[in-house]
Amino acid sequence: MSVVAVVGLGAMGSRIARRLLEGSHEVVVWNRTAEKAAPLVEAGAVAAATPAEAAARAEVVLTMVANPAALRDVTEGDEGVAAGLGEGTTVIEMSTVGPDAVHRLASVLEEGAGLLDAPVLGSRSEAESGTLTLFVGGPEELVERWAPLLSLLGSPLHVGPVGSGAAAKLVANTTLVGTIGLLGEALALAEGLGLSRAKAFEVLAATPLAAQAERRRESVESGEYPARFALYLARKDAELVVAAARKAGVDLRLTEAARTWLAESEDAGWGDRDYSAVLARILGSR
Repeated sequence: MSVVAVVGLGAMGSRIARRLLEGSHEVVVWNRTAEKAAPLVEAGAVAAATPAEAAARAEVVLTMVANPAALRDVTEGDEGVAAGLGEGTTVIEMSTVGPDAVHRLASVLEEGAGLLDAPVLGSRSEAESGTLTLFVGGPEELVERWAPLLSLLGSPLHVGPVGSGAAAKLVANTTLVGTIGLLGEALALAEGLGLSRAKAFEVLAATPLAAQAERRRESVESGEYPARFALYLARKDAELVVAAARKAGVDLRLTEAARTWLAESEDAGWGDRDYSAVLARILGSR
């Protein structure tokens, strides 16, 4: 078994660390808010004082943080991951931060350190059950080396060189942002045209939105949106998608429109709610 450092113990990082502990790996953890490490330490993990210390004690370092700025904070500088890496240590960047942040990380790692980017598709329940989808970018030999570790977390899909995993995650999240926005607007249109909510869902059951409509129906009807993926993170992901598209010269006018719903919802103070609460925002805007 490997010695694995997990840097970033939010909703996903903490569950990934616990999954690794359950898989009999030695786990070193670090989080900006140290008390979040306590339950994992009780379960057998070792807490590090800095990201550099966590990296120095491990064969592989997993980073799972909120955004590109947070990734810079935990990887750069005297106490960052890069400063603590030993010869042959691998960094696996698992956050949703976009290709530019991954390439910046690659530029600060010393020669001899390996890097994979492996952002995940899935949320808390998938992290707990080990059923995430991992989009992996990096050299084939490094992917093969860490495939058993990544497979403990879910299903790794090698999509190309370093940075490709981050690119693939933006592609995947484009569909999430667009689908939730389209569902909200379809329901709002049904309401505006006088269709009952029940009949609107019957109509949607016959469309390509059927699965999403059924999945979200209980929340729409109850007004309760259990937190799985925070809206502020979905808005951040949408901003990354739009920025990457602009840089690549790709016109994503539908995604841009869906992004505005998330932005308005966060600006209204809904950032900590589940991202699907954007449906209530859209329905309430009629």
